[in-house]
Amino acid sequence: MAQLLKKIRNIHLTRRLIYGTLGLATYPGIALFNKLKVNGAEKLKNLPDRNVLFVSNHQTYFADVIAFLHIFFAAKWGRYKRLGIPFYLLNPVTRIYYVAAAETMNDTWLTRLFAKAGAITVKRTWRAEGKEVQRGLDPADTRKIARALDTSWVITFPQGTTKPFAPGRKGTAYIIKQNQPIVVPIIINGFWRAFNKKGLKFKKRGSILSVTIKDPLVVDYNDSVDNILAQVMDAIEQSKEHMLKSKHHLIPVKSQS
Repeated sequence: MAQLLKKIRNIHLTRRLIYGTLGLATYPGIALFNKLKVNGAEKLKNLPDRNVLFVSNHQTYFADVIAFLHIFFAAKWGRYKRLGIPFYLLNPVTRIYYVAAAETMNDTWLTRLFAKAGAITVKRTWRAEGKEVQRGLDPADTRKIARALDTSWVITFPQGTTKPFAPGRKGTAYIIKQNQPIVVPIIINGFWRAFNKKGLKFKKRGSILSVTIKDPLVVDYNDSVDNILAQVMDAIEQSKEHMLKSKHHLIPVKSQS
């Protein structure tokens, strides 16, 4: 037991150091070179420390998660509207995990460092090494997420891709049904405009990065996987109904003379 406690303390210390280093490196891009607008962060203070699943739409590989971490850290210090000076990096929260594709996290030394900052690496169910692959749900991946939920908060992106309005993965609904977490939807915007696809390089400075944290969903855990997934996709505004309302579907009608 003593050895286990020592190991846990070492893990948390390592993660604090990584969060502090990455936090300082990424803070300017989130809060100085671009403008971060946060809505609903005050809802975080009423959440328990474990079994909370954050579901969000996805626009870049890393900038989305980085912004969430900054917001979560700041909220623990009572900052809900803006990050302010990042004193929160001196003692960041360590019980936060995020779900990411294994092949993405093993790409470079920098992504491998990000992986140590709480990544739960999973196999993509439809792509591997740039090729289309048909896979079923990997039970080992769901077990990793379940173990993380047992002690912590977990961030996941149900679409598993940065493509807007892509269909959600049933794996997210299975996790919700099996583990019965508190499900908190998050809607982001502006990240695709400010950063490249990986979210590690600037594309346009001065962009508005919007993060809206919504009320927890009222989920019927006995409902079907399809219905739970549909509820999640609608909550993160990536459902078919929201797609039809988006700007690129509004075709102007030419007036006839």
